[in-house]
Amino acid sequence: MSALLVTAASVGRPAPLRLGPVTPEAYRAFLATRGGADGPSFLQVPAWARVKEGWCHQLVGWGPEGGQLTGVALVLLRPFPGTRRYFAYLPEGPVADWADPDLDGWLGPLLGHLRASGAFAVRIGPGPAHRRWDAATVKAATGPGRRLSDVLADDVDPLGTAVAERLRARGWRRCGGDSEDGADAQPRHVFQVPLAGRSADDLWTGLNQEWRRNVRKARKAGVEVTVGSAADLPEFYRLLRITEERDGFRLGRSLAYYERQYAVLNAEEPGRMKLYLARHGGEVLAAHTMVTVGGRVWYQTGASADHRREVRPSNALQWRMLLDAHALGAAVYDLRGVPSTLDPDDRAHGLLRWKLGTGGRVVETLGEWETPMRGTTNQALYRAFQAYLARR
Repeated sequence: MSALLVTAASVGRPAPLRLGPVTPEAYRAFLATRGGADGPSFLQVPAWARVKEGWCHQLVGWGPEGGQLTGVALVLLRPFPGTRRYFAYLPEGPVADWADPDLDGWLGPLLGHLRASGAFAVRIGPGPAHRRWDAATVKAATGPGRRLSDVLADDVDPLGTAVAERLRARGWRRCGGDSEDGADAQPRHVFQVPLAGRSADDLWTGLNQEWRRNVRKARKAGVEVTVGSAADLPEFYRLLRITEERDGFRLGRSLAYYERQYAVLNAEEPGRMKLYLARHGGEVLAAHTMVTVGGRVWYQTGASADHRREVRPSNALQWRMLLDAHALGAAVYDLRGVPSTLDPDDRAHGLLRWKLGTGGRVVETLGEWETPMRGTTNQALYRAFQAYLARR
C-alpha cells in the first residue's frame, strides 16, 4: 500500500489503519481473495473506471499497519460544473467487511480521504443483501395492484438490516428514501440464480415448464448459440435499439460505450466480458452480454429482433449462459434488475415474469446511500448538484 493518507486513530480508533491509493495490481490481488456469491461487483473492478466517461477516479485501499489489505474501493469522481469539487460515487462498493461492527474504523478514514480529495458528497452501494423472495413466492403473490413490499420475504438478511441501521445512525440517507423503486443509479432489486452445489440437471429442473418448452423449441428450430467478438458489437447495438423501441425504454448508451466496455474489461482479464449471439437461418436474432468477476456472473444487457420470436432465441441464449456460468464454477448467476411491480397488467412486469422462469429468486439490495460532507459549502453544493442531476 502507498503512503498513509488518513489513519483510523484520527477518527477515534486506537488500532493503526493505513488508507490511501493502491496500484491496480494490488487492488486486483485483493479482489481475487473475495470469491463466492458475495464477491465484488464488476462495477468495482479497476477497468470499470475507463468505461465511464466524464468521471475522474481513484483506487483506494485500507488495512492494518504493515498488514494485508482488508478493503478497497473504486471511487468515481464527477466534477461539479465550474468548480474543483467532486461528487464521489462508489458503484456497488466499497468492497469491505460490512460485518465489522466497528463501521467507523474504515468508513471514517475513507470519508476523510474523500473530503481531502475535494468531495462535497459521497454515494455508496453497500454489499449485503436485505431481503429475498423465491420465484415460487413471487409467482403466487402476483396480482392486480400488488408489489414486492406486499409480500413477506422468504429470507431477511440480518447483516443487511444491521448495516442499514448503522448507516442511518451516522446520517446517511437512502437514495429515494424507503420507496421501493428508489432513486438509485444501480438496480435495487435484482434476480439471481444460485449455482453453488447444483448440477446442470438441477438447473434444468429449476426452469419452469414454459422455459423448458421454449429452450426445446429453440433447439428443434435450429437456433445456434455462439460466443461472438468485438466485431459483432455493431449487430448487438442494432438489436438493442430495436429492443429499446419495442419495450419503451432508453439506456442512453452509444455503440462506442459498449465497444469501450468490451475492450477495457477484456484487457484487464481475457473473457471477463462476453457477447453471446443466437442465430436462426444465418441471421442474428438475439444478442446478450455477460460479465464474470470471481465467483459471480452477470447477464448484463440483452437485445433481440422483432421477428421470428417464436423460435425463442433469448431463451436459448440464457440457457447457454447459465450452463457456461455453471461450468466456470460460479456461485451465482445474476440477471440484474427487475421491477418491484407484481401487477400482470403493468408493462414492466413482463421482465420480472421472464426472469422468474429461471427458478431463481428476487434479491433486494440495500440500495444506494448518500451523505454530504460536513460544512455549509458542501451542503449547498450537494443541494445544487441534486438539482443539476434532476435537470439532466
